[in-house]
Amino acid sequence: MRDVHRLESVSANLGGGAVLAAWERFVQGEDHIPGVRPLVAISWHRCREQYRVDPHLTEAPVAVARTDHTPEHDVVFAELGFRAASVAHEVGSLGGVVTVTDATGRILAEWGDQATLAKAGDAHLAPWFCWSECAAGTNGMGTALEAHGPVPIRGAEHWCQAFHNWVCAGIAVRDVVTREPIAVLSICCWRSRLPASVGSWLANAVTMTRYPLKRRARDSGAELVAAHTQARARSGAALAAVDTAGKVVIADDMASVLLGVPASTPAVDPTLRWNPGLPELIAAVRYATGQAAHHPDWVGSTQIFAHLADEPTSISIRPVFSSGHLIGHLVSFGTSDGAWLPQAEGCAHPRGSAHPRAQPRRLVALRDNRMVLLRMPEVSFAESQGNSVWLSTDQGRLRAASPSLDKLDSELADVGFLRVHRRYVVNLSRIREIERGLKGELSLVMDGRTNEMVPVSRRNAPAVRRALDI
Repeated sequence: MRDVHRLESVSANLGGGAVLAAWERFVQGEDHIPGVRPLVAISWHRCREQYRVDPHLTEAPVAVARTDHTPEHDVVFAELGFRAASVAHEVGSLGGVVTVTDATGRILAEWGDQATLAKAGDAHLAPWFCWSECAAGTNGMGTALEAHGPVPIRGAEHWCQAFHNWVCAGIAVRDVVTREPIAVLSICCWRSRLPASVGSWLANAVTMTRYPLKRRARDSGAELVAAHTQARARSGAALAAVDTAGKVVIADDMASVLLGVPASTPAVDPTLRWNPGLPELIAAVRYATGQAAHHPDWVGSTQIFAHLADEPTSISIRPVFSSGHLIGHLVSFGTSDGAWLPQAEGCAHPRGSAHPRAQPRRLVALRDNRMVLLRMPEVSFAESQGNSVWLSTDQGRLRAASPSLDKLDSELADVGFLRVHRRYVVNLSRIREIERGLKGELSLVMDGRTNEMVPVSRRNAPAVRRALDI
């Protein structure tokens, strides 16, 4: 009992007494947790509702073996290891440890103070153990895999009570094309505060690590353009080159109309590539990427609804490799080569409709320090504004927990929501009226007390007409 009181005292000092009190209420099922940072509140919600992590877990589990790292990932691990080792003495003198973690949350290596490393071993804060959120709850390494930028987790902000004596900060290195995490660099201290410079040091380390990834992505973009040019000389079908995330690198005149992107305009830089806004295409490309990674000769076909088309269009997807590394795909329209893609992941099939993804039960929004759990019918539409996504709801205007409209769009695509504009995703069941402008442009009058209007972009108008059967 004395150890429990000492743990509560230390965690209250590190994370704040209000945070510890909020944690105690939240693990008992309450949702109103004032004084807790939104990033932490959202993480707690994932741990309780989605991952169902035991808050009384005392040590991290053994990591599942993973052997599918690419050479690109190995370069990232080596670079982060070099940077971690270079500050190990400085961090160790402060009683801290530095860790490098892969995308599954598995610790690959650690450096630092020997006494702290011994203490870390008691909680399995050591190589070959897993610290993802789904395995160990809210923590600096696992939560960094779910967020962008440096993530500090202090004392009682940890989901598992046994880790309340720790203060950690982590940051993920993400693939510059897919935005998926590759690795995490983290610093942890036992019963003490992190140095003020930790956030900037982590951010700088990741920035330096990303330079070769950006250079490789630009080179891959140029190679996709070259592959598109060669394929165009052999085929008369509408053709586009896309990266492994489904972004368009280049499209010929006919494909550009179907994809709603500029024609014959190369987008080599990964930050400038075109987003076609076609969930079925994105899903098909992701499936193709997974298949091609294990079967380089794989070619597949499916059907999608393209822009300005009232009927589904057949497409063929052919992977493009460079030095044995998958860099993207060539997408041909009006052709059906290779195996048909399965019905999962939103890919249309000529013999059946798409299989819907598992429906999210609630949308998470934020009001001040309170986390608001919304049922789908309560949400009228989502709007991207600056770096935030805002929800128009029956409870007023709330900031969404989702970091981007693209992510929210993919989560809600199969539950009655539709992307109608680059800035708007609407709940189709909440559309009350459709207003046509002088030039034929459409606006949606949403059901609600304020009768808010949402513009429909020209390229999204056919999808709106199909969805509303008009």
